[in-house]
Amino acid sequence: MSSVQRTLVLVKPDGVARGLTGEVLRRIEAKGYRLVALELRTAPAALLEEHYAEHAGKPFYAPLVEFMGSGPLVAAVVEGDRVIEGFRSLAGTTDPTTAVPGTIRGDLGRDWGLPVAQNIVHGSDSPESAAREIGLWFPGV
Repeated sequence: MSSVQRTLVLVKPDGVARGLTGEVLRRIEAKGYRLVALELRTAPAALLEEHYAEHAGKPFYAPLVEFMGSGPLVAAVVEGDRVIEGFRSLAGTTDPTTAVPGTIRGDLGRDWGLPVAQNIVHGSDSPESAAREIGLWFPGV
């Protein structure tokens, strides 16, 4: 049985603005995962609202959508064995202050004291989320 999966990875606007896209992609490829699709873009509000629809109504929803649309981001479809679990481990916990050293967020992130955590990357959290998110960001893939 094959365990090859695909996941959506976003290098968030803070990661792009800080020049960390290459480092994030280097870590993904060094782990042995394959880039299937890659695009630098500024996401429209409608896409971000749909991407984060499960959080609609929560206090951080509007600031999150605003932050994610505040500048260019890099969207990627990444493929590999157990890549969803593997990338989330590579990324580290969502709180960059407590993320373990050696992870993307642990090494490169910090708390800026803002309403929304600017934690460099997003990765799908399940096969279902990955399929939905890839369909939103890369409908042809």
